[in-house]
Amino acid sequence: QVQLVESGGGSARAGDSLRLSCVASGRTFTTFAMGWFRQAPGKEREFVAAVSITGGIAYYGDSVKGRFTISRDNAKNTVYLQMNSLKPEDTAVYYCASRGNSGEYNTQGGYDYWGQGTQVTVSS
Repeated sequence: QVQLVESGGGSARAGDSLRLSCVASGRTFTTFAMGWFRQAPGKEREFVAAVSITGGIAYYGDSVKGRFTISRDNAKNTVYLQMNSLKPEDTAVYYCASRGNSGEYNTQGGYDYWGQGTQVTVSS
């Protein structure tokens, strides 16, 4: 099993930046890719970003391309989500997840373990 703990959420104003962190434990961190999803009230969980095991390849959802950056520090068992130029529509609970062995990288089915989520609220 993999345990995931997110941190770094909070309140921000439009145009501000926040950085989320997610620490993994329970399995060797360099054996799985990682992803970030988010869920706004009344909406389905949405793919935000994913990063490969080495950190050399990253994918982004269309709504965050050019503003968010995913990265990982394998020495610290941590994946990050740097969020710049925040917008009110970025308000959501953000979840990190560990990649499973099947499913697409941009769907929930592609991940097998999830963190508890961290709230991000952006005001205009």
